[in-house]
Amino acid sequence: MRLVKLGLASVNTTVGAFGKNVDRAVGMAREMAAQQVTVALFPEQLVGGYPQEDLVQWQAFVDRQWVELERFAAQTATLPLVSCVGVTVAHQGLRYNCAAVVAGGRVRGLVPKEKLPTYNIFYEGRTFARGAPGMQELHRGVPLGDYLFRFDFGVLGVEVCEDIWSADGPMRRRAYSGAELICNLSASPFRIGVEGTRRELVSTRAGDHQCTIAYVNQVGAQDGLLFDGGGFLNQNGRMVLTLPRYQQTWGAAVVDLDRTLRLRTENTTWRDDRKSWAGREAPVPTLSVDFPTWREALTFPVPPGRSFFLPSGEPPPSARERYCEDLLDALAMGIGDYFEKTRGFKCIGIALSGGRDSLLTLLIAHRYAARAKVPIEAFFMPTRYSSQGTRDAAALIAKELGVSFNIVGIDEAFEREMSAAKEMLGADRPLTPITIQNVQARLRAQRMWNWANSSGGLFLQTGNMSEKAVGYTTIGGDLMGALAVISNLPKTVVMYLLDYLLEKTGYAGIKAVIARPAGPELAHNQVGEDELMPFPVLDACFHLFAGEKLGPADVVTAVRAIFPELPAEVAQAHVAKFVRLFTQSIYKWVQSPISLHVGNLDLDRERALQLPVVTQTEW
Repeated sequence: MRLVKLGLASVNTTVGAFGKNVDRAVGMAREMAAQQVTVALFPEQLVGGYPQEDLVQWQAFVDRQWVELERFAAQTATLPLVSCVGVTVAHQGLRYNCAAVVAGGRVRGLVPKEKLPTYNIFYEGRTFARGAPGMQELHRGVPLGDYLFRFDFGVLGVEVCEDIWSADGPMRRRAYSGAELICNLSASPFRIGVEGTRRELVSTRAGDHQCTIAYVNQVGAQDGLLFDGGGFLNQNGRMVLTLPRYQQTWGAAVVDLDRTLRLRTENTTWRDDRKSWAGREAPVPTLSVDFPTWREALTFPVPPGRSFFLPSGEPPPSARERYCEDLLDALAMGIGDYFEKTRGFKCIGIALSGGRDSLLTLLIAHRYAARAKVPIEAFFMPTRYSSQGTRDAAALIAKELGVSFNIVGIDEAFEREMSAAKEMLGADRPLTPITIQNVQARLRAQRMWNWANSSGGLFLQTGNMSEKAVGYTTIGGDLMGALAVISNLPKTVVMYLLDYLLEKTGYAGIKAVIARPAGPELAHNQVGEDELMPFPVLDACFHLFAGEKLGPADVVTAVRAIFPELPAEVAQAHVAKFVRLFTQSIYKWVQSPISLHVGNLDLDRERALQLPVVTQTEW
């Protein structure tokens, strides 16, 4: 047997915090060495944090990473393990996103990322150069390129994140060239359902290429991107280890690399494919590294429950629980990391309206704040249109959560602002109803900003994605805040999460809020679905038009299939209204705060959906 213990370290990094990032990795490397780990994996861009975006255009930013990489090597020099570390390298005018192989106090090699995503939230093709098959160069005396590494335990290949997502990635040629163990260093952002996709991907690649794959992911939030961490160790298609998510941690497991080779000899398809490949391709060069790893103390990996045939572990949670807890954990982590990493806040503030959106935002913030002992201050700012029911619901949930709750009326200021606006308009131009509504929203935002300036508070914006998509929000009002927590959640998801949290917590405040129709209470008896359309229909239009990129006529066809109870003329009217409001509201999105990204569709213009502000719809 050739037993190897693989350690996966999910690290919470911050862009530009070179010293802290490396210190965390050094500490974990020492812990792993104490547990006889042979190979330690750290995430993509560990040294500089991810995503670095245009900061890599600053030479000093990139040069400092090499200094820190060498410090990591020096401080782990006496440890009998091999480390795979993510780093940015500047070489001959190009920037490379690399996996560095470190052992015995030296950087033994650098392997650049080949597949650079420039879609959805990613911009890597804008700043980085691609690695390529056959690339063989030297950077500061260190091999840089398409290499494998032979250690005393076997042949190691390294790659970075997106390389595993392409069926035409470098793993195929490296496995055919002799790599038994492939280490993938990732910084893969959270999206709804992505954990299952990653698990299937890693299992498929390990089975296809008959190799052992160790995959580790970055954890933590960077601006609006959320990284859920975790990792997998999979041997030839069989899952060996799953690392917990949403926490900075490491885990390890032992595999027998002789088993990987034996399975290759048994798999005739792999053998035939490898032979065909070798007849037309040159193998990836292998660098022999004279470095003794410590493997004598390793023992055969015992299967869970000491059985190779029986299932083990607790039954998995329901799909509903997984979905809801994933979203809630990701968003709470986003608030927490933004609060802590910016180092500019002392407390959290929310304008609590007694409605669904601000309620969910409060519950998510409390999920983080209760654990971190961060105070939350909630404010209810009523006008003549605010009902006693919403006031009572807001007060009730604040009491149940134990957060500060203050009622600060704005009716007098509302009167003054309307008078001032009328004076500016003159006698021949009256205030429009929408202006009267917006005055209230803007007063609330102004007061929250004033509170934030003096208290050092993080002012959370509470709007959802559906209403943002159609401009059912006020510039300078409820669109404002320092961080938009649920602006990547459709309204139907907001309501689904509240139903789940009511079942889980039993809070009477949640029950009181969802018992009332959803509406902003900026006018008498205002109901959101009456002014827009039913939220399930709105969200369907949003997905079909903005997500699937269907034209309006096709959206109508799909909506009628999804909601056959709608008369044809009603479905057509809803779609026409959605498209008109959507295209007219783009100018609002660009003025909104950073959004926490949890899906493949996002209205944050710097992320998933980039649309011109000035556009016409003749098409």
